[in-house]
Amino acid sequence: MSTCIATVCLSGSLTEKLTAASRAGFDGVEIFENDLLASPLTPEEIRARCADLGLSIDLYQPMRDIEAVPADEFTRNLRRARHKFELMRRLGADTVLVCSSVSPFALDDNDLAAEQLSRLADLAQEHDIRVAYEALAWGRHISTYDHAWNVVQTADHPALGTCLDSFHILSRDTDPKGIEDIPGEKVFFLQLADAPRLAMDVLQWSRHYRCFPGQGDFDIAGLLKQVLRTGHTGPLSLEVFND
Repeated sequence: MSTCIATVCLSGSLTEKLTAASRAGFDGVEIFENDLLASPLTPEEIRARCADLGLSIDLYQPMRDIEAVPADEFTRNLRRARHKFELMRRLGADTVLVCSSVSPFALDDNDLAAEQLSRLADLAQEHDIRVAYEALAWGRHISTYDHAWNVVQTADHPALGTCLDSFHILSRDTDPKGIEDIPGEKVFFLQLADAPRLAMDVLQWSRHYRCFPGQGDFDIAGLLKQVLRTGHTGPLSLEVFND
């Protein structure tokens, strides 16, 4: 399996981050939007730099607060998504991470979430892009991987799958055994991060105290076994937020 690292894991400019990832032997990168926005390089120049370094761009992230919102809000979200998909085409990235909504406008309606994610996937498919839907541990209504997977199943769209993140799953003490029931081809992305066991707000815990696998208290190896049993063959990616 190939290896990947999120640019948010590394310090410096985007150019320095990409060079460091390549020198460390990674096959690909997740490009964090803030890194792209802060870079003086165009998406085309970043794409060329990655190619020169032997790096694939495996994920662009994040897209937030998309689903289960009133119709006028969702229309604005689709407009925002179209711009992002056009940028991704320039960048050469074919998978986008969509985080479960934390918006105060989000409704507790699984069918609406599925319908709107399906419409988002329609738009993504027009740009040859896949949508990887991830449950944030602090999501307003969807905060567990199994809930997110149920919504993806309901949507039943070829361009829509799920993203599994070890921190979001294990920080909530969710049993990862159910992961093996997800078809491997619908696990669009896998993000790995460890963390020390702390009694604190899960958002602050996630943003400031993640660490690399083996440096914390989570059973990353056990979760990975469940993911591999799905038949997933995508990259093993590190996503570590830490001051």
